[in-house]
Parts: sequence; C-alpha cells; structure tokens
Amino acid sequence: MYRMITCDLDETLLTDEKQITVENVQAIKEALAQGVYFVPNTGRNFLTVQANLRQLGLYQRKDAYVISFNGGAIIENYHNKAMVVNEMPFDVVEVLFKLGVAAHYCVHVYTLDKLFIWNIKQEEIDYLSGRINGWIDLKEPDISHLRSERLVKVIFSVPESSKRKRVKREITEKFPFSLNITFSSGRYVEFNPAAADKGQAILALGEKLGIKAEEIVAIGDNSNDLAMIRKAGLGVSVQNGLQFVKDEADYITKCDNNHSAVAEVIKKFVLPQASQESLGFKRTV
Repeated sequence: MYRMITCDLDETLLTDEKQITVENVQAIKEALAQGVYFVPNTGRNFLTVQANLRQLGLYQRKDAYVISFNGGAIIENYHNKAMVVNEMPFDVVEVLFKLGVAAHYCVHVYTLDKLFIWNIKQEEIDYLSGRINGWIDLKEPDISHLRSERLVKVIFSVPESSKRKRVKREITEKFPFSLNITFSSGRYVEFNPAAADKGQAILALGEKLGIKAEEIVAIGDNSNDLAMIRKAGLGVSVQNGLQFVKDEADYITKCDNNHSAVAEVIKKFVLPQASQESLGFKRTV
C-alpha cells in the first residue's frame, strides 16, 4: 500500500493564484488521518511554506516533513529541524553567480534560511509575491559576505525555453563541478549539488521512516520533479505538467493544478486502500 505522498507545490498542489483548493486540503487531511505521510517536495526554502503547512495541519507537527531546495534539505516540521542538508561549496556558488551576472540574468542564491537576489525586476517580483517573501536584494554583484553561510541552491531566471536549455547544456559541458541542473515554473534554471534531487531525498526520508520506494506516491509537473516521479512506486504528472514529464509518469491526472489534481490522486490511489483494509482486504502496490 502507499504510505507516503510527496508533492511539488507550485503548479502542482498550488493553483495559479497560489492557493490550495478546499478539495485538496480535505483529501490530504483524510490521508493523514489514515496514517499516510504527506510531504511537500519543493524547490523553495522550507520557511516559505509555513502557511501551507498550517492549512494542511502539518505546521510544527512532530514526525512530519518538508523536502526543500529540490532535495537540498530534509526538514522535520517540529522546530524546523534540518535532518539532512546537501550544501554547495562557496567557490562553486560564486562561479555560478558570476556567470549569471555576466549574462544579466536575475540570480537567486539560497542559504539554508535566506534568499539573496541579484538584478530582480518587476516581473520577477510579481511572480514571487505570495510564494516567497522577505528576500534580500543584492545591491552589488558580490556574494563574498556569504562565504561562511550554508549554501544550498542557485537559480537563474531565464524566461526563454531555448535559452534555459542552452544554459544547462553549456554548464553541463564546461563546469568543473558535478551539478544537478533542472528547470521549474517555466522560468528557472536551478542548480543543486549532484547529490541533491527530489528523488534521492524521498528515498532517504523513506529509509528513515521505514517506507519503501514502492510505497511512495510522487506528484509533480516539471523537470525538477522527474527524479521523484521516476523513483516513486507511483509517479504522477498533473494534467498541466510538461509533456516530457507526462511521458515518464505512471499516471496523468484528468484535473490540473487549478482543479484539485492532488485530491484526484489521493481519492483514486490512497483512500481506497484504507476502505479495503477496513473490510479486511489489503491493497498491494
């Protein structure tokens, strides 16, 4: 049976208006009541999802978790305790930062608890507002003051798809440090250490909890979700997911992120197992 649901936030659980639908909240709470873990799995800092955790009844909850920074950190919600952190060496982050500055991209640099942004424009502010608040605007193209920080991720905002693909190709070919490079939200190129991806993170968390890969449902929409969709027992793309994500998914929802796609998955694959078990049947994965 399925014992864990891990789910992307933006463009998957959240609507375009950055909300969780009533149907999604209800279905998630029903799954939690049956003892199923619900683990948000996001590229964002875990501190930016606290309001979402409140909605779902997971805020400051013991034995409840968030996977953050595309697998860069596994956080227990109670006291926001960092269980696993995949850090990036400062020298690597600095080189990436300088490449982004030279190309005039908007560049995000994530520490474990802060977000620093260089060259932010109004379009980027509009996208981030309601998702991420409290970033620090870098007035100068210099991150030397972050040398002693725990650095976990770098992002370039590159609106054009062809340019995102070119950035990934060029850095993969030329960069001297092994990276996990993914895309998200139709605008970002995301850089993590090679050891950090959403798939490796769900397996690591599952091992800590005694949950096997085949007992995990993973739901996403974009490139940075592929690793968890591939590794989970049931990999799901929401209807608005990109085609290459749908091509690798075991199931594609009929609903999109604006119409409770996550609730569709939970009702179809997770809650029926509880009903069967209550009648003396055990659902196999």
